[in-house]
Amino acid sequence: MGVPKRRTSKARKNKRRSIWGQMAAPTLVECPQCHQLKLNHRVCPKCGYYKGREAIQVAE
Repeated sequence: MGVPKRRTSKARKNKRRSIWGQMAAPTLVECPQCHQLKLNHRVCPKCGYYKGREAIQVAE
C-alpha cells in the first residue's frame, strides 16, 4: 500500500490546494435563436436549440 515516507508540509499542501481559487468561471455565449446566455457547446435550456436546429423539446 502507498504510504507517505515523509509528512507533507503546510506550504506544499497549501500550494496544491491553491489552484481552486484561480479557476475561471465557465464561458457563457449568447444563443443565436433566443439570445439568452448559455454554456458553450451545450443545448440552450430556454429554447432547446443547438447548432441551428432543435435538439430537445422544451415545455413552456
